[in-house]
Amino acid sequence: MRERGIDQWKPGDKDERHFRRLITSGVEEVWLAQEGGEVVGAYEIWWDDEAAWGVTEPVAGYVHRLMVRRGARPGTGRAMLARAERRIAEAGRELARLDCVSANPRLRVYYEDAGYTVVGELPGKAAADGSTYGVTLLEKRLTGVG
Repeated sequence: MRERGIDQWKPGDKDERHFRRLITSGVEEVWLAQEGGEVVGAYEIWWDDEAAWGVTEPVAGYVHRLMVRRGARPGTGRAMLARAERRIAEAGRELARLDCVSANPRLRVYYEDAGYTVVGELPGKAAADGSTYGVTLLEKRLTGVG
């Protein structure tokens, strides 16, 4: 991402401790994609996201930190996103929601091409370090997924 001029995640931001904490919390789900015994991608599913979406009825699952290792088989990210959508639908939720950094238009197009619709902008989402950044809010209706 940095080589492509995308200033979003910093190397080492999300280390093993981060994911172990999520796994043991039971609040979020962490999913890994493997190919040939190697982890080639990951994502998280959250069951609420007040920081970006506010307090809402439990109608959505929230996909976070979808990431694919460089060199993974083409389509790995889209396959992981589809699996996240199936998991959300299996939980009885009708919407998959996510947000992406507003300064990353390629990522926005990626999600739109996967069937997501822009439903809003949040100019001041708070980061863990106290800084703020803008995000685009997207969602996808999951009828017929599963």
